[in-house]
Amino acid sequence: MKKAKGLIGAGLGLAALAAAGAYFLRGEKGARARTKVRGWALKMKGEVLERLENMRRIDRDTYLDMVDKVAARYAGRENITAEELSHMTVELRNAWALIDKNLK
Repeated sequence: MKKAKGLIGAGLGLAALAAAGAYFLRGEKGARARTKVRGWALKMKGEVLERLENMRRIDRDTYLDMVDKVAARYAGRENITAEELSHMTVELRNAWALIDKNLK
C-alpha cells in the first residue's frame, strides 16, 4: 500500500514538473520571452525545476517559498537588474496555477 502511494506521489510530482517545464519554456508569452531570455534566467528556472523535482510535498506555500529563496540567490548579482529579477520571480510564482491544475 505504501509503495502504491509512493508511486502515485512520484507520478504527480513528475506531472507537476512537466507542467512547470512546459509553462516556463512555452508559456503564453513564450515566443516573445525566449528572444529576451538571458542565461541567468534559464539557470534560475532550471534551479526551480530541480528543486521542484526533489520536493516530497508540493503545495502553494512551499512552492512560493522555494521560488523566493532561489530569487534571493540571484539578487546580488551585477548583471541582473532588480526589474528583471522581479519580473522573473513573478513569472515563476504565477506558474503555481498551472502546476496546481496539473496536480489535480
